[in-house]
Amino acid sequence: MKKSKSLYHGHRFPAAVISCAVRWYFRFQLSLRDIEELLLERGVTVTYETIRCWCDKFGKGFAHRVKASRRKPGSTWHLDEMFVTLSGEPYLMWRAVDEHGAELDILLQKRRDKAAAKRFFKRVLRSSPVPRKIVTDQLRSYPAAKAEIPELANVKHVFVKAAARLNNRAENSHQPTRERERRMRGFRDPKRTQKFLSCFGPIRQHFALKRHLLGASLYRKQLTARFAAWREFTNVTQTPSVAFCAAAPYASSSTKSRKLTAPDRGLPSSTMCTVKRSMHVAL
Repeated sequence: MKKSKSLYHGHRFPAAVISCAVRWYFRFQLSLRDIEELLLERGVTVTYETIRCWCDKFGKGFAHRVKASRRKPGSTWHLDEMFVTLSGEPYLMWRAVDEHGAELDILLQKRRDKAAAKRFFKRVLRSSPVPRKIVTDQLRSYPAAKAEIPELANVKHVFVKAAARLNNRAENSHQPTRERERRMRGFRDPKRTQKFLSCFGPIRQHFALKRHLLGASLYRKQLTARFAAWREFTNVTQTPSVAFCAAAPYASSSTKSRKLTAPDRGLPSSTMCTVKRSMHVAL
């Protein structure tokens, strides 16, 4: 019987290093170059393009596992949309959260009409059970789209005025996205933005505990449990501190005699652009 390949098969860096870099990127307001610097400080020499490849490859899968492990979504949906500018063009990012603030789903679209609202409702229903109540602003696209979806026909719909700040659960959920947008100096490509934000929300919320409601010891205990769960989601057995010690000697010695013009993803040397023949990449 064949053994299943490791999730990190073909990568020369330890799994814990890759997992940690992906977590940093989606959890904190850090750029790829910031993470490159943090890894270098810990003895791991890796380019920011390599980190980008790690995030593109593993981010979606990690976010899916985080969402699958969460408790059952609440019975109330809070829906709202926010404008984002991509390469000078306005887009709308539709977001749904439950009454606990957990992000259910997002969808980036150019319009805010009935078809766009219907598309978003169907997307949320694919990953969440039918709610008991839906809370939205007074955008007319919501009731028009809801009336055409059989699963939502009998669901209570509550309208609130955006100016009255009665839908703060949904409106406040946009704040981390706005902060990240400013840190990245704006989003650009619609597909990459959709992919990034779909990973950003679940991973960030997994570690974003309500610290103001917890004592110091309880906060550390719960955060430690979240770290352990993250290692389980990412199929990692080592802690980052142990992995950095194991990766540092190889990372420092393997970069002395090579010059890369493409991201080094730990693949066989035949797939890399410019690597000296004397360099042997260990898988």
